[in-house]
Amino acid sequence: MGSAAVDIPHPFDPLTLGEIDTAISIVKKAHGDIFFNVVSLQEPRKAEMTAWLADPDTAPRPKRVAEVVVIAPGGKVYDGLVDLAETKITKWDFLDGEQPIITMEELQLVEHIVRKDPRVIEQCVISGIAPEDMDKVYCDPWTIGYDERFGSTVRLQQALMYYRPDIDNCQYQYPLDFCPIYDADKGEIVAIDIPKVRRPLSQAPALDYHPAAVEKRGGYRTDLKPINITQPEGVSFRMAGREIAWQNWNFHIGFNYREGIILNNITFNDKGTVRPIFYRLSLAEMVVPYGNPEHPHHRKHALDQGEYGAGYMANSLSLGCDCKGAIHYLDAHFPTRAGGLRTIENAICIHEEDAGILFKHTDFRDDSVIVTRGRKLVIQQIFTAANYEYVVAWIFHQDGTIQPEIKLTGILNTYAMDPDEDTRGWGTQVYPGVNAHNHQHLFCLRVDANVDGPDNTVFVSDAVPSDAPVGSPENYYGNGFYNRRTKLATTGEAATDYSGATSRTWEIANTNRLNPFSRKPVSYKLVSREVPGLLPKEGSLVWKRAPFARHAVHVTPYKDDQLYPAGTHVPQTSGDTPLGLEAWIGAGKESVDNTDVVLWHTFGLTHFPSPEDFPVMPAEPMTLLLRPRNFFAGNPVMDVPPSFVRVPSQVLKEEREGGEMGMENGGGCWEGVVRDGVSRLAFSGEGQGEGEGERNGGCCKR
Repeated sequence: MGSAAVDIPHPFDPLTLGEIDTAISIVKKAHGDIFFNVVSLQEPRKAEMTAWLADPDTAPRPKRVAEVVVIAPGGKVYDGLVDLAETKITKWDFLDGEQPIITMEELQLVEHIVRKDPRVIEQCVISGIAPEDMDKVYCDPWTIGYDERFGSTVRLQQALMYYRPDIDNCQYQYPLDFCPIYDADKGEIVAIDIPKVRRPLSQAPALDYHPAAVEKRGGYRTDLKPINITQPEGVSFRMAGREIAWQNWNFHIGFNYREGIILNNITFNDKGTVRPIFYRLSLAEMVVPYGNPEHPHHRKHALDQGEYGAGYMANSLSLGCDCKGAIHYLDAHFPTRAGGLRTIENAICIHEEDAGILFKHTDFRDDSVIVTRGRKLVIQQIFTAANYEYVVAWIFHQDGTIQPEIKLTGILNTYAMDPDEDTRGWGTQVYPGVNAHNHQHLFCLRVDANVDGPDNTVFVSDAVPSDAPVGSPENYYGNGFYNRRTKLATTGEAATDYSGATSRTWEIANTNRLNPFSRKPVSYKLVSREVPGLLPKEGSLVWKRAPFARHAVHVTPYKDDQLYPAGTHVPQTSGDTPLGLEAWIGAGKESVDNTDVVLWHTFGLTHFPSPEDFPVMPAEPMTLLLRPRNFFAGNPVMDVPPSFVRVPSQVLKEEREGGEMGMENGGGCWEGVVRDGVSRLAFSGEGQGEGEGERNGGCCKR
């Protein structure tokens, strides 16, 4: 776990409150009163960090450096670095025509402005809202994306407008049809986009999901019994600061304003040999393009992480609600816009869950059996991007598998419509007067590979039939098929797409190390089947701004600071100048063969809304796997204690001696078995006495 004391920040640790405060003080002293959009850890340079990880007792400890992005008077944006040990600014660059991430405080300002603006009030009256009811008008501020009328030198937000007849109503069932544009530097509305065809405020009765509304419609279900998760002997993981050890896994849990959870230095103890697997894992970016081509809906394609930040939007998680069982929490610390400090308590929850059957086999000849239940470790955060909630979990399994999983819930983004208006296929009427537009949720996973060392190569793997025809000597009966592996040797070759027809996966391999039995390179494979292509056309605004979404996989050689695939500063980019992945890949000639590589994977779903999604959406999951392939010499979980065992020799002895053998006679239960003293039959009676219930329903029950 490293030898540094827990009270000294690990080089991967996010900035402490004290470090954030120090950086702010240094910048204020040099540049006066400014607005702080970012004060975050600049992650250590990889060469320095790997040297320290290899020998933390003698190698130089990487410096603590703060990345700082500010907005000065007049809307001038500066990007800087602060050396916290030497308490000095080492970089201070003016960003001409670039806009930094939008803070939560900036978003919250807009609603107060729109309620007082005379032109907005006028439009509300046209929609059917009385001037004295402006306190019931709400907006979801979004970055404007890009609008050629304004460019990127003026910091803008678009206000998606709604109404709440009552404060507890769901505002998304009362959308308004116009869109004000807010200038952050002026602090005022500078334009209003008004549709050619006006749609008045819906008069449909409220359809709410809060308790009073549910009770009014008949009340909550009364047939649910409690399900409790208990660990009477405590959790099986250990924490040293932000480093965690669990079931042969060891890694560091970081967090930043943009990506949220970051996992570093991920290793697995393989029978005493600590093997590196990944240097860094994160959810690096996402884009949510909406499918209505009518102005101004083309601007609705949120790059939520680059424009608002999964860390900044993180929820404070609640025990027994967001996370259930025995939970360990980690907080997140950020600056305020004015240069103060704020903390999101319980931004990350860490807990274990039962993972079902890990492995099992029953011999049909004699009913001899071994069954072992698995468990998983979950590192989770939830962030709210205006209407949507994103539950982001990193799930670690005992067999060496890592499972990133995202669940979508929250509320659909909605737009006004006349009763039974033709949505022209761009959306669905989910409630009278409520049009929910088609959209996609596309996420970009960043995989900084380190599979048995830094020199890795990515292969695309396809299941294909034999090339030889039926009747040929090589494939006489026509049933031959094999795994075709294709090396992705350059950044251009690596731009690849998913194919369900060939069960396509991607392998991150270390070709310098071979499995002792298969004689194939040790590797980790990316198994991902929820991979829709970007539906907006090539050359569209969102296609240009989200280059990572053009293909399922890209691979680039590692370079410090190449972290964000849509560019460093995302708001109001036009995409006309290559940024992020597009800029890094260039002509696609750079080698990614047997070197330090980063794999970028875009996955997600396409959402055609339906009434079942409204007024609040049941959680919809999507998942993928990073699985060992030719990495271990055999099944790595045979040493996980089983839940029940009866081997053939025991069955034979039982038959000879009559009856089932008890524990003391060498039966299926012994001290190594994980005993379940909690599970029981759901119903007693029906011919099952207490003893029979224990025998049939209890596994190694004393």
